[in-house]
Amino acid sequence: MKGIILHGGHGTRLRPLTHTGPKQLLPIANKPMSEYCIESIRDAGISDIAIIIGGLGSNKVKEYYGNGENFGVNLTYIEQDFPRGIAHAINLCKEFVGDEKFIVFLGDNLIQKSISEFVKNFEKSNYDASILLCEVDNPSRFGIADVKNGKIKKIMEKPENPPTNLAVTGIYFLTPKIFDVISKQKPSARNELEITDALDMLLKENNNISYNMITDYWKDTGTPEDILHANMQVLTKTKPYFYGKKEEGVSIEGSLMLGDGSLIKTGSRIKGPVIIGKNCLIESNTTIGPNTSVGDNSILSNCDIEDSIVMTNCKIEGEIKIKQSIISSNSQIDGKKTRTEKIFLLGEGTKISL
Repeated sequence: MKGIILHGGHGTRLRPLTHTGPKQLLPIANKPMSEYCIESIRDAGISDIAIIIGGLGSNKVKEYYGNGENFGVNLTYIEQDFPRGIAHAINLCKEFVGDEKFIVFLGDNLIQKSISEFVKNFEKSNYDASILLCEVDNPSRFGIADVKNGKIKKIMEKPENPPTNLAVTGIYFLTPKIFDVISKQKPSARNELEITDALDMLLKENNNISYNMITDYWKDTGTPEDILHANMQVLTKTKPYFYGKKEEGVSIEGSLMLGDGSLIKTGSRIKGPVIIGKNCLIESNTTIGPNTSVGDNSILSNCDIEDSIVMTNCKIEGEIKIKQSIISSNSQIDGKKTRTEKIFLLGEGTKISL
């Protein structure tokens, strides 16, 4: 069985975070969200994975993951010249897949449950496809499955009046039969080849599609709020570790993940769950947390940060309280002249003086 991860798209709802790179490389608990996808597929026993790339930041994806050796997998990169839909991206993998069954994982989807059992069951089954469904509060945002008496009756993309609240998650178990269906598809109203339409066509042609329910955590990280929520969830489940150093007089409450080479100075306060990357400096009178990630090589001084993501190589100083924010790499915030509370959504390399 093989794996496919979709790593394209424009990420327009996440701008300015995605002005300089793909959304799937945005960090959750200091790790790109697509890395969680690779780990899920790898831990299910699949080592041959294709990553579909295209558009801004494709080289960054290749630079980070390389040939996959450091992540325990073998990676193949396949270019999609323009976002033309999930089904179009899958169709580009026909040669890569060959005659094997395969799993498709959207690179901006996060699931905390192991998929190993789903993979094993699909491998030994006679189903032509299998999908994972999850109950959601806002079903019109998602592809939806209409399920009656334990069987899928119809699959539709973002319906105005959803018949159920069962969202089709971004994890699909497929066979090469899907390629025949995609070849007969026509673009949707938004000029894309929709995977939901392809699956629905499979149903109409009397093919067998099974489903499983996800009752654990699943998140489609399409908005900044989604990313912050996923960050909180992953931090809550991460085991504490302490590879750096702290001076006397540092207050630590809850769980802390502290990277090698990092130092927390006297008078600082950590309210977990918090992760601080490698080679960071947390100066005196700084408060971090809860639910906050700080990327490698960052310096925080005399500030208060909670429910936020601070990426790598950032510098934040001054009597400022930052909450519910995402601050991209190489950004600087100087709040020395103000005592204020702020919410930021900053693109890479932003410099602000308050």
